[in-house]
Amino acid sequence: MSEVPIGTPTLHMHHLSLEYMRGRFTDGITNKLVACYVEEDMGDCVLVRVYGERTELLVDRENEVRNFQLLRAHGCAPKLYCTFQNGLCYEYMRGMALGPEHIREPRLFRLIALEMAKIHTIHANGSLPKPTLWHKMHNYFTLVKNEINPSLSADVPKVEVLERELAWLKEHLSQLDSPVVFCHNDLLCKNIIYDSTKGHVRFIDYEYAGYNYQAFDIGNHFNEFAGISLLLGTLGPHPEPVLHHRL
Repeated sequence: MSEVPIGTPTLHMHHLSLEYMRGRFTDGITNKLVACYVEEDMGDCVLVRVYGERTELLVDRENEVRNFQLLRAHGCAPKLYCTFQNGLCYEYMRGMALGPEHIREPRLFRLIALEMAKIHTIHANGSLPKPTLWHKMHNYFTLVKNEINPSLSADVPKVEVLERELAWLKEHLSQLDSPVVFCHNDLLCKNIIYDSTKGHVRFIDYEYAGYNYQAFDIGNHFNEFAGISLLLGTLGPHPEPVLHHRL
């Protein structure tokens, strides 16, 4: 276990109540979350996140820790207590994980816009890094292209078609001059925590955070308006509030 240079709490393991918080925390696609606490009100709660098997093939875990610390330094992330070989231990942030029914509310999407804008103003030291989008897409495609089954239906393009499409996207989207800023890159509903007592939202899970096209971060969030279980275009952001309350 390697300690992060941030204050670390003292935990007495024989007093801890360990519980998979399935009612309050959902298991992520790439990890499992455990809450550790003694007090019933969870006032002393810390979170332990254990990485999923082989997720390091897609997620740069060292970069995730750097992003965590960077966001914490700008008041956008909880305290990171320590890291270990296959996970993290960090501060529990009180609040409610939002759902598709929440993020369309004007009072909440204004708060989301403010927090996103704050993160987008974080600047790198020195020259501006290249957008992470193309590296991530290339890495993912390299991992999965050998797994594409030729016997799948005609709706699944062949590898050669996907490679040409990726090249076309990079050629054309790179010319749109969207600013390259620090992005969360994974703003699905459950990664947004609303604290009603403080009147703000905070973003969690920084596995994919990094410098990217600003338009991607905004567009990806809008893509999450309908949730991930149903593809319902009618649940996307309405043009009027989007234009009126610009991100």
